[in-house]
Amino acid sequence: MRIGVLTGGGDCPGLNAVIRAVVRKGVSAYGHEFVGFRDGWKGPLEGLTKPLGIAEVRGILPRGGTILGSSRTNPFKIENGVERIKANLAEMGVDALVAIGGEDTLGVATKLHDLGVNVVGVPKTIDNDLNGTDYTFGFDTAVNIAMEAIDRLHTTAESHHRTLVVEVMGRHAGWIALHAGLAGGANVILLPERQFDVEQVATYVTKRFQVEYAPIVVVAEGAQPLDGQMVLHNQELDSFGHVRLGGIGQWLAEQLEEKTGKEARTVVLGHIQRGGTPTAFDRVLSTRFGLQAIDAVHEGDFGKMVALQGTDIVRIPLIEGTGELKTVPIERYEEAEVFFGS
Repeated sequence: MRIGVLTGGGDCPGLNAVIRAVVRKGVSAYGHEFVGFRDGWKGPLEGLTKPLGIAEVRGILPRGGTILGSSRTNPFKIENGVERIKANLAEMGVDALVAIGGEDTLGVATKLHDLGVNVVGVPKTIDNDLNGTDYTFGFDTAVNIAMEAIDRLHTTAESHHRTLVVEVMGRHAGWIALHAGLAGGANVILLPERQFDVEQVATYVTKRFQVEYAPIVVVAEGAQPLDGQMVLHNQELDSFGHVRLGGIGQWLAEQLEEKTGKEARTVVLGHIQRGGTPTAFDRVLSTRFGLQAIDAVHEGDFGKMVALQGTDIVRIPLIEGTGELKTVPIERYEEAEVFFGS
C-alpha cells in the first residue's frame, strides 16, 4: 500500500513525532510505502511531494514544526479542488491518506472521506478544542510555554508595581488560558466562553495591589468584554472563513490603567506558544497517535480519527471530532474564579 501523509493548519510541537511513528511502523511492521505531501492540502491539490521513508524521519522526534510544511489551503474553496486531489492521488498510486491537523484540516478530511477518499485523521491543535479526544498533542507544550512566561512575569510585575496582561492563543476555546493561568498563579483569567466585565477585572486588580503584590491577567485572544466584540487584527478572512485576532490584551491593559491608576503592560505570546521542541507528554501522545493511525490505515478502517480517551488511544468517526468545538465548561471556569484577585 502507498500512503500519503500531510500536516495542515497551524504548526505545533509533536507533528514530526506523529510522522515518525506512522512511517517507522508502516515500513517496518507492514511494508508500506510512504509519500509526504508538502504544505497541507496544497500538497495533494498541486502534486507537491517529498520522499518519506525511515531515513527521512530519523532524528525528528524532538523537532518542533513539521518537516512536511503546512498551510491553510481549503480545496473546497478552489475550483475543481476535490477532483484535482482525486486525480493526483490516482496518478501517484496513493491508496490512502493520513491527515494530521485541527478543526479545519480534519474538516476537509471528513468531507473527502464522504466523497470516496481513504483518510485517517490525527488530531493536532494547541487549542485542545477538538471533540472526542481528552487532549490534542501540542496543547501540553503550549501550556508549559505560557506557564513559564507567567512565572517570569510575576517577578518583573512586582518589581515595578504594574499590571501585566498576558495574551495567549485561543479563538473560541480558552483551554490554554485556563490551564496556563491556573498553573502560573494568574490573578484573573479571561476566556472566549464567557464575556467579562472590565469593571470587575479592575476590582480584582486593585485588590491584588492592596496586598502589595502585582497582578497578572491572562486573556485568550478570543475573549470579549460585556456588550463588546472580539478584537481583530484585521477584517480579512482566510480560506476557512476565519478572521485574524489580536489586540484584546492591549485594549484591556489600557482600560485597566485608566480605571486603576496603575501602570499596565501587555505581553503577547503569539507564535512562541506553538514553536520549539515538544514536551515529553506531547512526544509520547504524538507517537501513540501515529502508531494507532497507521494501524487503522493498514486495517482499512477509514473515516476515523484517533483520540485519547482516559489513558487509551481509540478510533472515533472523523465527524465526531470535527462536528463541534470542545470549549471550556462553565464549571471548570468557576473552579478557577476562587483565586481571582487574591
